[in-house]
Amino acid sequence: MLEIGKYNTLTILRDTKVGLFLGDPDNDPDGIHDVLLPNKYVPKVFEIGEELIVFVYLDHEQRPVATTLVPYILLNEFALLRVNYINNVGAFMDWGMEKDILVPFKEQARPMEKGKRYLVYLYLDKQTNRLVASSKTNQFLSNDNLTVEKGEEVDLIVSHITDMGINVIINEQHKGLLYKDEVYDDAIRTGDRMRGYIKNIRPDNKIDVALQAQGFESIEPNAEKILSELRASRGFLRLNDDSHPEDIKTVLKMSKKSFKKAIGSLYKEKLIEIKDDGIYLVKE
Repeated sequence: MLEIGKYNTLTILRDTKVGLFLGDPDNDPDGIHDVLLPNKYVPKVFEIGEELIVFVYLDHEQRPVATTLVPYILLNEFALLRVNYINNVGAFMDWGMEKDILVPFKEQARPMEKGKRYLVYLYLDKQTNRLVASSKTNQFLSNDNLTVEKGEEVDLIVSHITDMGINVIINEQHKGLLYKDEVYDDAIRTGDRMRGYIKNIRPDNKIDVALQAQGFESIEPNAEKILSELRASRGFLRLNDDSHPEDIKTVLKMSKKSFKKAIGSLYKEKLIEIKDDGIYLVKE
């Protein structure tokens, strides 16, 4: 069965003047659910019965069509897309296909502007059977039944940034919050993807996340980062226990607390020397 908005592995059924017709004869033996791969996407060499991996979406007449173009977003996923134009039905965004994807006005968290990028979710509208996108992303997330645990490493997407912190999407399923005072990268923007850790799960199922593992596990990556910086700086960093937190943040993108833990670990392993003017790498 064809899956609209996703990649499909389909068999070449027949060759025509307009292109190849593809289908899944194992699931659809009568070829009822075949789909056209237009000539411009047909490979130079092919054989009837050969399998092709294609993306299936809806053309201008809402008919399923296959393509070898690479979409920027798949069905039931999130992505940061750019608005190409706006008309009387909504905003149309570039998602890598010939036909732009529609974000109806009612699905815009705030009025969209041409040329700007917004985080959206791609879904199949059951009423119209059309692929559409929405920037009201919270409706596609739920913390009712959590699939993550404290301390677990997870995938994060930056949703939006507020005075309280950075709202993130966890594993494309749940909502979470990353506190600003725990982030040491000023370049984080909406749509950024990164790895993170579940820091805390509150009684109401709200989730706090961090970009570094918590507790003892966080020492190892921070220590490795400091070692890398030392090697790149000829074995010396002008930082120590007395350094200002902003200086540590600027050089290492970590908090002073994490820095002190890390250099304590390195010192115990006799990998560094801590002096009044900074830390020195012990000859390796």
